[in-house]
Amino acid sequence: MTIVHPIARAWITTGGTGAQNYDEFADDSEITAIIADNPRSALAIEMPHKAPDAAGRSFLASLPAAAQRLADAKDDGSYTPADQVVVLYRITAPGQEPAYGLWAMVDTDQISTSADEPGLVIRNEDVFIEKVRERVALAEAVGHLLSPVLLLQTGRGADLHAALAAACDAAGAPAATDLDQAGRTHAIWPLGPGETQDRLTELAGGGELVVADGNHRSLAAQTGGLPRFLAVITTPASVAIQPYNRLVSELTSSPAELLDALRAAGATISPATGLDPDSVIVYAAGAAHAVALPHDAGVNRVDNLDHALVERIILRDALGLEPGDKRITYVGGDYPASWLTGEVDAGRAELAILVAPVTVDDFVAVNLARAKMPRKSTWFTPKARGGLVLAELGTH
Repeated sequence: MTIVHPIARAWITTGGTGAQNYDEFADDSEITAIIADNPRSALAIEMPHKAPDAAGRSFLASLPAAAQRLADAKDDGSYTPADQVVVLYRITAPGQEPAYGLWAMVDTDQISTSADEPGLVIRNEDVFIEKVRERVALAEAVGHLLSPVLLLQTGRGADLHAALAAACDAAGAPAATDLDQAGRTHAIWPLGPGETQDRLTELAGGGELVVADGNHRSLAAQTGGLPRFLAVITTPASVAIQPYNRLVSELTSSPAELLDALRAAGATISPATGLDPDSVIVYAAGAAHAVALPHDAGVNRVDNLDHALVERIILRDALGLEPGDKRITYVGGDYPASWLTGEVDAGRAELAILVAPVTVDDFVAVNLARAKMPRKSTWFTPKARGGLVLAELGTH
């Protein structure tokens, strides 16, 4: 019996609605610009308070407008319904191997967040509860799930990868394609009941599934009482992890005082020769410094990962900032290091913290041990595109 199921009532894009997920942006003004350029973008539904016509309304006050936008999109043919389907997914880019995934529904009661909590879906990061509440409110207001949780199949990933590649090759022309901001083409094929669907859902649910992207969305499914959540199940061969960096808009001490505090905490600091960190680089006042943060023999492996050390030693101890402080912006791998340093040079931030990415193997090992990754430590790429496949609630 698999924990992966067809979507009872799916709405499949006919084109033009695809979007980056709501949490992929370093600056909310980018969301407004995207919606202005393409009002059909699913971002207009996911982030209605950032639409050009939001008139300063809050997220909650904008939810009726989000519901109306979705209703209009269904009425004008932007989406077409399909029952009891899974959706084949292929992401391609010039010079790169294809990435594969399967859109489907996954049992919410299989989510596990600790070693003593049973379940085949492993959620691995701390979350910001305000974001979870917003996702719950959005689902309740619009009656659909618009963006998926990205799950990494760790048990039968190679078998699933081969089966998805074969199924896409045999499926003919895709139902829709979408070009993302990095030039990748996202293609989808709905697949109805039958032997192929059964085999793919069995493979997709054939081992432990790790949340690679969508920790807030998966917790929102639990908090909102949803029996199943929308997911794309992908494979280790389909993904890579890019850096997940930080910008601090306002320092609580001078850059020199920050460096002195880090030395006092046991860090080794030297001039950085570039912006590609072996561990951590801090950039402030026009200067980049390579920082080797001290490990603590008394804590576990996860707490000695660079992202955990940055949160504990630099942000909390040296600067007095908690992870949810509004002065901290978490910047994913779609933004190069030069963009972060440029923000500092332009005076829009006072500190950039560049952190070397964890490896996929380390990520999987930490999760299978049921340990929790540091907050905002993994930026998986390519990401599943929102707004391509919607799951109507109340049908599961």
